[in-house]
Amino acid sequence: MERLQRYGIFLALVVVCLALTALNEFFLTPRNIVNVLRQTSINGILAIGLTFVILARGIDLSVGSVVALAGVIAASLATTSSGAAVAGGPYPVAVALAAGIAVGAACGAASGAVVARFNVPAFVATLGMLSAARGLTLLYSEGRPVPALTDEFRWIGTGDLFGVPMPVVLFIAVFLASWWVLGQTRFGRHVYAAGGNPHAATVSGINVRRIRFAVFVISGALAGLAGMILAARTGSALPQAGVAYELDAIAAVVIGGTSLAGGVGRVTGTVIGALLIGVVNNGLDLMGVESYYQLVIKGLLIVAAVMLDQTRNQRD
Repeated sequence: MERLQRYGIFLALVVVCLALTALNEFFLTPRNIVNVLRQTSINGILAIGLTFVILARGIDLSVGSVVALAGVIAASLATTSSGAAVAGGPYPVAVALAAGIAVGAACGAASGAVVARFNVPAFVATLGMLSAARGLTLLYSEGRPVPALTDEFRWIGTGDLFGVPMPVVLFIAVFLASWWVLGQTRFGRHVYAAGGNPHAATVSGINVRRIRFAVFVISGALAGLAGMILAARTGSALPQAGVAYELDAIAAVVIGGTSLAGGVGRVTGTVIGALLIGVVNNGLDLMGVESYYQLVIKGLLIVAAVMLDQTRNQRD
């Protein structure tokens, strides 16, 4: 039973892939597989950031709005359009990338400070940030997209490294770094402890407030990275980008086996959960299924995963 719980999500991914291969001849082609990975990369990066937060017994509803804010600000530093560029731009791509990640981290820090310092429920704090970040995006961009991005900036969304699309490369890099941090470092152990039993963690000398603050900063920074990849892929930063992205990211985390109660989960499961969502969306697109049905299926997957998590918690 334990092995089924551990590897069930991987088996589900294999079964879905086999079913879609049988139903559509174009699914298991190299071009489509690369397309699935490219499409999954943004949600996967967001989901990895949320894994840290949920493991520490939190939630971050603001990542979709942070995607838009970070994308717009970073793009404004890397655009050749005089109407959208910040004075003196375009700046070197490193400046734009650093700005996007810093904006995301700052949003995460704001949410984390409210949660850790004032004990405001994460749901409420990040719901407020969802609205605030979206408003700041519209104010900064004046409701207009930021077009004409430099080729160097667009490379992170449309380029490749040794034939592998850059969004996929960045997704893999984030996964490997997160896997190492959670599984091999003291900070990772403290994240699990703070989420599993905050009182016991505090008694053991772990600064739970600092851990909760840090995981929100990580989630925000990764949302900033995802926002820049999205802007680079589409060729312009849209102020309405990222709407409801938090739902897909949370779905990937929960479907991947991370408990909403905190302290239990693996970043590997999150990645497989993100891939499962990407494969399902791609397969339904190939079969011509309307997007409305995709939302229904995604909602059922989330509810089923949460029900399984609750059943496991009650049994334990």
